[in-house]
This record gives sequence, structure tokens and C-alpha cells, in this order.
Amino acid sequence: MVLEMKVPSPGESITEVEIAEWLVQDGDYVEKDQAIAEVDSDKATLELPAEASGIITLKAEEGDAVAVGQVVCHIDTSAAAPSGASAKKDAPASVKKEESKAEVKAEAPVVENYATGTPSPAAKKMLDEKGIDASQVQGSGRDGRITKADVLEANVSMGNTPESANRGHSRTKLSMLRRKVAERLVSAKNETAMLTTFNEVDMSAIFELRKAHKETFKEKHGVSLGFMSFFTLACIRALKLFPAVNSMIDGKEMITYDFCDISIAVSGPKGLMVPVIRNAEELTFKGVESEVKRLAIRARDGQITVDEMTGGTFTISNGGVFGSMLSTPIINPPQSAILGMHNIVERPVVKNGEIAIAPVMYLALSYDHRIIDGKESVGFLVAIKEALENPEEHLMSNDVKKALEL
Repeated sequence: MVLEMKVPSPGESITEVEIAEWLVQDGDYVEKDQAIAEVDSDKATLELPAEASGIITLKAEEGDAVAVGQVVCHIDTSAAAPSGASAKKDAPASVKKEESKAEVKAEAPVVENYATGTPSPAAKKMLDEKGIDASQVQGSGRDGRITKADVLEANVSMGNTPESANRGHSRTKLSMLRRKVAERLVSAKNETAMLTTFNEVDMSAIFELRKAHKETFKEKHGVSLGFMSFFTLACIRALKLFPAVNSMIDGKEMITYDFCDISIAVSGPKGLMVPVIRNAEELTFKGVESEVKRLAIRARDGQITVDEMTGGTFTISNGGVFGSMLSTPIINPPQSAILGMHNIVERPVVKNGEIAIAPVMYLALSYDHRIIDGKESVGFLVAIKEALENPEEHLMSNDVKKALEL
């Protein structure tokens, strides 16, 4: 019996995916539930498991865009497992690819014969582009053929480019996820009245709290006391004070949420991922840190699902981990605002009329001016600044040990 494997639906509103990589070769014997391919949707990269055991015949190429429900491979379930099939199944995909490459290399090479002074197709194209006569170029290839390297060298000798100049380039197809991210970013710029307001925060109080309690916190809860819990809880406090920031436009109406689903922008192997911390207003420092760690690991390992990246009401982006001093983050539609965190640098500040050195972070809030006024945006960012500079009062109710569950 031949089983037709179709592309399953990875989530609502997704109509097609892209074959990112086949993890098996055409004609391989596969086991049921074995991962046979990685597919990119516009929101995540997912593994495609085999629906049965048997010999597989691939019906799509890597890079192909295939519709949900389309047949991408056949599995002959009547075929018996060949000897050594289990060992082949267990071998990493990268090993199998290298074996395949080795087999190709072992075959007799196909050699094209060129008359002396005749350019290869690629070299001829370069000669035409640069206006160089083939008779002016000495061929160094097989049988005296002219190669691309010969054309580049001749171009340099004619004074057209500096010596040792490298003028090569590469072309890489964007993944479906990256293309979708690009579309959403352009859409956000074109369809919102986006403005950005800035402020700075003295991180001294948070530094002192972390220094005093981070070891005990990690020993008790198994996660580090990072900056994300402080920023997430500070944002939740500010969202409650300025509910317009926790809103979005739906046609001619504004929807305001009484819960806080905080999206956190993280860098994954396939690019930017934005998983969501659900009902973050119900979480403590421990809860936020645990959820951030869980989502970051899933994003890093390529296991994040569409559901985990859908439906946030506000986004926090931490460019500071890459060394960013200041930026204007782009709104994550259909949300109405995003907070950008940046690197922490010791800077001179004035305290009690004297100049002192303090760890300072610049903050940026990009917002949709259609529903958020300047007064609300500035007030929101000031509320975050207040909470971060005095976390014991605003985030811990003046009881540090209880807030950290120590």
C-alpha cells in the first residue's frame, strides 16, 4: 500500500508552507513518527513526522512552497525494512547528506571540452558585461579555456579594479518566516501612525537587588533573577495605569484588554521569534523568569509553535543583549505599542546635586498615535522608569523576600 503524505495545517490562517529541508533521502526506509522534513510557515519552523513506516518517495523539492493538504511524499508501507535500516534511520541528517555528497563525488566527473581561448559560459557573461575581448585574456583552465578567475585577473590588470579586490557575491532565498516578518514590518510602518518616545532609567536599585538576592533566588527556583522580570512587571503596572497602550484598532473600534499577554522578541535559529507570556499580570518574579526561560529554549531549539506566538497585547524587545545603545523598535501589529530595552552603560548622572556614576539604560517606546496620545505614551514610559528606579515600592510592595518568594 502506498500512503500519500499531505501537508498538515500548522494553524489557523496558514494556507501554505515551504519545504525548508528534507531530513531523509529519496528511497530511504523511514519509521513511523520519524522526522522527515522541516517546513517553514510564516510564523514558525515545524518538523514533519512520517505517518507510517516504509520506503519514502519525495514529491517536492527543498525551497518549494506547497499548499496545506498538498501531497509532498509517498510512503510504500508494504516495503520491508532493509538490513541496516535502523542504523540509517538513527544517523543524523547531516551525516546522511555527507554520505550522499561522497557518493556523488565518487562518480566519474563530466568534463566539458573547450578549445584554447574559449570562455566558459560564466566567463563569457563576465566578458560581455565588462566589455573585454576574449583574445585579451589568457586561459588557465582545462585545454586553455577561459575561467571566471581569468576574467577577474584580466580586469584587474587593465586597471578597472584595485588589486586583491574581492567582487564576489552570494544569493540566498529568504525563508517564508523571514519574508513574512519583512511584510509585517513594512505593513506596520505603512499602516500605523508610529512615533517613538525616549527616556532613561538608572538601574542602580535593580543591580543592588540582584546582587543581594540572585544566588538565593537561583538556588530556590532554578532560574536566574534577570532583567526581564523587572521590565515585564513594570510594563504590567504601566499598562494598568494607561490602558490605551494595551489596546488595538479593529476597523472603526478600539479593543482594550483587561489582561496582559506580553510578547517577548527573541532571536532564534530561523530569525526573529516573538513568543507570548500569557496572563503575565498573574505571574510573580519567579513565574516570569521561568516562562521567559522556557520560551527562549523552545525558540532556540526550533520547537516554538504558532499558538505560542499568537495573540500578544504588548511587546518587549531587548536589543541591549546585542549591544544596542538606542533604537526605534517597530510595532508588532496588530498591537499598538512596543518597548525597546538597550544596553546598560555606566554614565555620569546628577544625584543630590552631585555628579555620580550610575548604570543607565535608554528606553524607547514606539506607539500608534491613532489611539495613543503623546500624554499617554510619555506617562506610560515615565511609569516604567518609576517602577525600575524604585522596584521595592512599585513592584514588591516594600517586601522583597515575599516578592521573590525567598
